Amino acid sequence: MSSEAVGRYMPAVVTLDDLTAMMAADEHHRYESTPEGALSIMPPPGYTHAVIATRLMVWLAQGGIPADRLAQAVGLRIPGRHGGVGGRIPDLVVWSKEQSDGVWLPVADVLLVVEIVSPGSEGVDTVTKRSEYSAAGIPQYWMVDQDQAQTVTMHHLDGDRYAVRASMPLAWVLNTDPAEHDLG
Repeated sequence: MSSEAVGRYMPAVVTLDDLTAMMAADEHHRYESTPEGALSIMPPPGYTHAVIATRLMVWLAQGGIPADRLAQAVGLRIPGRHGGVGGRIPDLVVWSKEQSDGVWLPVADVLLVVEIVSPGSEGVDTVTKRSEYSAAGIPQYWMVDQDQAQTVTMHHLDGDRYAVRASMPLAWVLNTDPAEHDLG
């Protein structure tokens, strides 16, 4: 199908319901949008990506974060500065309390969002999502590079922007206590 044909059937503004329908129809891609309505389509994560997310999730659970406050690849409703709402699917989320069921959860109780940077997503993860998550008031944003050290860059909210608190190899992070990272 040509891009013109696809564009003809796209709604003028992509809603979270539209994203949900697209994901239900296409299990081979992730669909996200900015609060301004820009659509992102990504392939599913690869093996290394999935292992990094799993290692962090196991570390958090073993460190005392209850399983009902952890989730991989769950949708977050990202409010925009001008009333729009976007949808992001972080690789890992930690909440301060259990959430109700849903496809696009609010960010009000989010303590930490982790994004594992994949080839091709560098700009979105390091600039766009960092800006959206800080504007949404999410206290911590960690980015994990898929370099040899699997470098984790830990950002914490300082006013309305993120400041880098630490940057270290994933192996070092996994040898700390999650309680040292203010995850409630």
